[in-house]
Amino acid sequence: MSIKENYNNIKKQLPSTVQLVAVSKTHPVSAIEEVYQLGQRVFGENKVQELTEKYPFLPKDIQWHLIGHLQTNKVKYIAEFIDTIQSVDSEKLLREINKEAAKHNRVITVFLQVKIAEEETKFGLEISEAEDLFKKFVDGEFSNINITGLMGMATFTEDENVVRKEFKILKDLFDDLSKTKSLQTLSMGMSDDFPVAIECGANSVRVGSAIFGRRDYSQS
Repeated sequence: MSIKENYNNIKKQLPSTVQLVAVSKTHPVSAIEEVYQLGQRVFGENKVQELTEKYPFLPKDIQWHLIGHLQTNKVKYIAEFIDTIQSVDSEKLLREINKEAAKHNRVITVFLQVKIAEEETKFGLEISEAEDLFKKFVDGEFSNINITGLMGMATFTEDENVVRKEFKILKDLFDDLSKTKSLQTLSMGMSDDFPVAIECGANSVRVGSAIFGRRDYSQS
């Protein structure tokens, strides 16, 4: 199917309350423009270098989400324009984002990435670390960031019970933290598991290959 057909197919499956982040990593500017013309405005990239290379050539009303692992020394390259950083997985990174946002007189939206999968390769905060960081934010420690959500990735498995269990962990944390200060976005689910994520409470999904087709891994 074409990108247009893929995109329309995904949109049909999403409730109006669920945000679609179109994950454009490893795909060219022309493909992003095609999806943009269909009305999509929220795009996700994994790598700072790739994002900064594409950014100048694309419309400025795109809301860019950084969804991949972010090194502290790369924050300065995106602080001026990034809409949301979904992958905050340490206090050190959060402090760096706060510092760079202040330089541009901005408040940057961030999500805390929580490790819910059993796989060792996944980045993310432990639940206790996420709770501690959120408390510091609520207490006013970070004046140039706004924690509005949580993000997590389930184990890559065909066992739906495992995926549901992991998504439930994040949903429970989302609900618990919201008792202190209301969170807005629960970012769970990708091309393979977004329907399950939505059933488990996700209101934002990150879909790439199901829209753009298979990625060109030679660029990754």
